[in-house]
Amino acid sequence: MHPAVIMDIPPGPGTACMHFSRFPRRHYAHLPTPLEPLPRLSAALGGPALWIKRDDCTGLAGGGNKTRKLEFLMGDALAQGADCVITQGATQSNHVRQAAAACAREGLPCHLLLEDRTGFTDPDYRDNGNVLMDRVLGATLEERPAGTDMDAAMAEVAARLTAEGRTPYVIPGGGSNRVGALGYANAALELLQQANDRGLRIDRLVHATGSAGTQAGLVAGLVAANSGIPVLGVGVRAPAPVQHAKVLELARATSDYLGARTAIEDDDVQVNCDYIGEGYGIPTAGAIEAIRLLAELEGIFLDPVYSAKGMAGLIDLIRRGHYGADEQIVFLHTGGAQALYGYRRFFEGADRAKP
Repeated sequence: MHPAVIMDIPPGPGTACMHFSRFPRRHYAHLPTPLEPLPRLSAALGGPALWIKRDDCTGLAGGGNKTRKLEFLMGDALAQGADCVITQGATQSNHVRQAAAACAREGLPCHLLLEDRTGFTDPDYRDNGNVLMDRVLGATLEERPAGTDMDAAMAEVAARLTAEGRTPYVIPGGGSNRVGALGYANAALELLQQANDRGLRIDRLVHATGSAGTQAGLVAGLVAANSGIPVLGVGVRAPAPVQHAKVLELARATSDYLGARTAIEDDDVQVNCDYIGEGYGIPTAGAIEAIRLLAELEGIFLDPVYSAKGMAGLIDLIRRGHYGADEQIVFLHTGGAQALYGYRRFFEGADRAKP
């Protein structure tokens, strides 16, 4: 069991409502995840002191940020009497891997819809990495072309299963709704507890943002705790105005669901979508450099879809002088290194990164 950590949180008008045991929950994650310094990367960049929150270490079938969301989503599914689960993501989705693992833990059939968002046809991308793990976990996989209305596609599968006498539970892409976002409102308290225990002043928190649930939950939790910590989401898919609106809407919905009494303001949500490159799931030169730098300097693997683009954005902002040398910045690692096996061709013959 992993109860919410609420001791020593700076008092704020919303913290009295941050009692997560009120919500149905299953326990899959290895918590708390480590909070570690990045001394060699910090020295190489010559900027602020960098720390990393290791949500790649949540443990469920390789771990990743979606495990925290799935604890609440699967709790809700079981509370509603579901006997199977449907969810969706891109071909090399980390979310669907973790959803398949959670379903395996609960003995529920898992139906995964995979959208071809990149157009990559090489066998590594199509059949290795997360796709291989989805199959090993016993999930049912169905492919959909790029641009498919995936919510509508899941609704069609749900109708089909319902007609067969099943009771399906539909999890949105990335596990990003107000139920899933509870996982990161809770993670915000966990991070504050760790920072307080070691006397670490966090000046800002940076991570990759896509389906919005991680950032929305963090914002809801940190605002309710009166932390004063800004959260920057480095976008991986949508333009900045779209991403900002999506995160803001979900952060407010999550805050309301928690019963927090602190309003989420527009400027509580910060996004930077300058590092997307050619599109979702298509690595940029900066992302490949970030993967190599973290591996060679700190022995940590990033994933090419989310965390590498988030770290690429942070590295570039540091190099451009956006953050002072006296700042302390935490990067949230959202996991997903399993996808690297699907991106082998992006690393063949490349020169080693030079810090």
